[in-house]
This record gives sequence, C-alpha cells and structure tokens, in this order.
Amino acid sequence: MTPRGPAGITLLLALVALAALFAVWFIDDRHWLATQVVFTLPPMLLATALLLGWRKAAYWSSVLALAWFSHGVMSAWSHPGTRLLALLEVVLALGVIGAASLPGIRARFRRGDR
Repeated sequence: MTPRGPAGITLLLALVALAALFAVWFIDDRHWLATQVVFTLPPMLLATALLLGWRKAAYWSSVLALAWFSHGVMSAWSHPGTRLLALLEVVLALGVIGAASLPGIRARFRRGDR
C-alpha cells in the first residue's frame, strides 16, 4: 500500500504524528536515546517504508499499533501527569489500525464478492 487515497494518506499522517508525539513526550527523559530508538524510530521507519512502496508496511504498522495502543492505555491509567499524551497515542494507534485495515475491508465487502 503506497500512500494513495484517503487510507494511505491517513496511515502516513498517523505514523508521522505518532513519531512526533513520542519525540515530544520523551524529550526530557534521562534515557533519551533509548526512548527515541524504541518509540520514535519505528513509526518513522514505517512511514518511510510506506512512502517507498513496501507492500507490508501497512501490515506491520497495524501490528505495532496494537503495542502503541496498549502502551497508551497503560500510561493513561497509571501516569495521570501524561494522561493527555497517552490518550492521544491511543487515538493515533486506532487511526493506524483503521487506515491500514480499510483497503482490505473495502475489498472484502465490495459488491459482488458474496
């Protein structure tokens, strides 16, 4: 899936937004490099892979989005000081999953596929 159409563009924007969110969220962390490698780098690599036309970029984006969703829920629950950032992570992770799944859902339920 290349970033064509609304689903591809939404996926690309959600990945870039997640990377930006993580970069801002962990900017003052004492383990800055580790947090950037673990949190910021994967969505940026997937956004790059999507732009380069790697066919499995959407799949791996949705797989990692499940981890981002879980991290966001756990952070929102356990760290009230970063609850807003964590809930934004949850929304963006759901956006990644939805955008990555939309072409397959459309193909499955296209008229005449019954």
